[in-house]
Amino acid sequence: MNDDKRQIIDAFIDTIWIEKGLSPNTLNSYKSDLEKYLTWIESNSLTFKNVSRSDVLEYLAHLFGQKLEGKSVARNLSSLKAFHNYLILKDITKDNPCEKIETPKFIKSIPSSLSEIQIEKLLDAPDEKTFIGLRDKTMIETLYSCGLRISELVNLEIIHVNLRQGVIRVIGKGQKERLVPMGQKLISLVEIYLDKLKENKMRDATNYVFLSQKGKKITRQAFWHRIKIYAKKIGLEDSKISPHVLRHAFATHLLNNGADLRVVQLLLGHSDLNTTQIYTEVAKQRLQNLHSKHHPRG
Repeated sequence: MNDDKRQIIDAFIDTIWIEKGLSPNTLNSYKSDLEKYLTWIESNSLTFKNVSRSDVLEYLAHLFGQKLEGKSVARNLSSLKAFHNYLILKDITKDNPCEKIETPKFIKSIPSSLSEIQIEKLLDAPDEKTFIGLRDKTMIETLYSCGLRISELVNLEIIHVNLRQGVIRVIGKGQKERLVPMGQKLISLVEIYLDKLKENKMRDATNYVFLSQKGKKITRQAFWHRIKIYAKKIGLEDSKISPHVLRHAFATHLLNNGADLRVVQLLLGHSDLNTTQIYTEVAKQRLQNLHSKHHPRG
């Protein structure tokens, strides 16, 4: 980091010391945060004059990757916001790229996930020869293959499923839409399931995809109950299974197999990258466990 940048940081620190009367420890934290930030910016061929919101999100993801806790990342973001506001005040820049970035939630625990083998066992548990079993298998496959929230799954309508193009149009939180690709296994399963609806003359009664035996939209509570039955069947504890755990597994397994964090962010429908970042910790943890268990030097 060159002398010009150090002078700007020092001038900023002097300003907030005069304005806010912060303690030496707090000022040192601000300075340390900014020195690391500007060093990262330089290493990515950026300057504080052209850094974008996307760049800041990537930097926050980098901090999470350094195993910083949510509280520390939140403090870093606070430092960056104050610094960029100072740059605007001094007419050095015009915009604050941190302005609309939410403060990371303090994550108390890493979400539980299932292994790929456990997912396969869960998918094999329903009896596909029955309507309920076929429906449940299709719902589990949709959750796992597409990373849907349970509310998105039960509210899925037939018009949102395009089997020819192999995509599902998901209406997520805040009515935000996203397109999620379907794998070939899921496409085949949905085709069989929809044919079964037609055969049972249930398809004309409602626009929803997943229905109860009476032809009504299945509730999230009813499906949760069904998942617990299959979990018990394959020997999974109740505490380790829920519809949301399948969404966790979707994200974790993508990252385990080399998917880009930003791609996973888009598929999950997260507005901020730092919400998605927690899944990298799950992925790392599982890979470390596998290494310890199976590698001769583990």
